[in-house]
Amino acid sequence: MSKCKGARLLVPAIVSAGFAGTSFAVDQAPGDVPVDSDLTAVIALQGLPCGKVIEARQQGTDDYLATCEDGHRYRVFVNTDGRVVVEKRD
Repeated sequence: MSKCKGARLLVPAIVSAGFAGTSFAVDQAPGDVPVDSDLTAVIALQGLPCGKVIEARQQGTDDYLATCEDGHRYRVFVNTDGRVVVEKRD
């Protein structure tokens, strides 16, 4: 009987833990992820040095100039094939 009681207490704890991180996402509307965070992730996925994007200027639709905390600058855009491209800028 103690195993059953322990399981009844454990299940709500697991379910609660699974939803613990969702409250922040609920507060933000879809698409409200900061552009700086997205650009930081895209640059990192390309294996380029950056650290964190500290400034982003939109140059057109799906076209940004990102400045990183380490001084690197990149143009991040979607090409005509629909692929995300990261170009180093001087």
